[in-house]
Formats: sequence, C-alpha cells, structure tokens
Amino acid sequence: MSRRLAERLSLDRLAARLPAGLRYALCFLVLGGLLATMIGHRAMILRNGTEVRLAIVPVDPRDLFRGDYVILTYDISELRLDRIAGDKAFRRGDPIFVTLRPGPDGRAAAIAAHRRAPAAAPDTVLQGQVAYSGQHARLPGEREGCASTAGCVIVGVDYGIESYFVPEGEGRAIETTEKSRLEVVAAVSASGEAAIKRLMLDGRMLYTEPLY
Repeated sequence: MSRRLAERLSLDRLAARLPAGLRYALCFLVLGGLLATMIGHRAMILRNGTEVRLAIVPVDPRDLFRGDYVILTYDISELRLDRIAGDKAFRRGDPIFVTLRPGPDGRAAAIAAHRRAPAAAPDTVLQGQVAYSGQHARLPGEREGCASTAGCVIVGVDYGIESYFVPEGEGRAIETTEKSRLEVVAAVSASGEAAIKRLMLDGRMLYTEPLY
C-alpha cells in the first residue's frame, strides 16, 4: 500500500469517527472560509485596483435566479493583431495579457498583447483568455487595409468581466441604449485581474458595485 493511500485511509477513518454535527460544522467552516477569501480578494481589487474606462456593446440575456443582467462585449474584446504590438500567434484557451492605454476620449485602447505578463510598465495590463483566434478576410471598401492581403489575424478575448447584474426589470433598458452612451469603469489589480466597479451612462454613474 502506498504511503499516500495509507494517509488518505487514515484521514477517512478519522473523519468517520467524528460526530455528524461536527463534520457538518467543519464543512461549513471550510466552505465559508473559501467564500470569504473569494469575496475579500474581489473587494481588494475594487478598492486598490487601477481604474480603466472601457467602451462596451451590451447584449441582453436574462437570469431567472438573479434578476436581470447584461452581457458586455468591449471594444477590446476583439483584437486585430496587425494593429498592435506583441505576440502574433494565439490559440483558443491561451492566457493573454493585453496592455491598455487611454485613447483621446479617455477610454482604454489595446496597444499590445502578449502570452506572458510583460515587464513592469506605466500602462495597465489586463489578463484574459483567448476565446477564439482566426483570419479575418479583408472586405472591399474597408477604410483600413490589413497588413496582409490574405487577411488579418484576430483574437477574441474573455476578461472575466463580461456580465453585470442590474436591478430586475432594467436589463432591457440598458440593452437598448445606444452603445456609445455606455461605458464600464473596471478596477485592475497588479496581476491583471479585473472587476467591474461602475457602470456609466453619458458620463454619469448608473450603477456602482459595493465592496462586499
């Protein structure tokens, strides 16, 4: 019998000897601790993270258990790699680190994408995961041509901030609002993790996310 198996059996025997009430209490404490850690980690991002403004395109689904929510697609959700610096080859599921810099309107624009976190820089780096990668054929009449006549490589990116819950009954109103009027203010940690901090309409706060 291996040492690991023996240790596991020993732990199983020990757990079986504990009263049922104590076992349930221990499970509750472990699960509660994990939940508290997750909530605390998110609160730390909201409190200490660097704020970035993100232009969004909302699409409306509905969650019957938690009221309305909107699915958020950002300008930086799809990247054309010939327009930005960094790595030029990604596959679905790859981690991706997108360097952001405020544009003329103050909203964040992607300037680079890397498979690994870049060295410390003054710009904000947002961590995500590649949802898809492929060739985008150049269409006749496009204002901006591709670097190659064969097409442009694009990647779709999920940042973990693609949904936002709002008071019940208000999701449709947000979904039908002109996209140029909406933006998200996200908090980004030093490691690149993000959390939605505020939802803005015409530059005014529409919803704000509490720390807890």
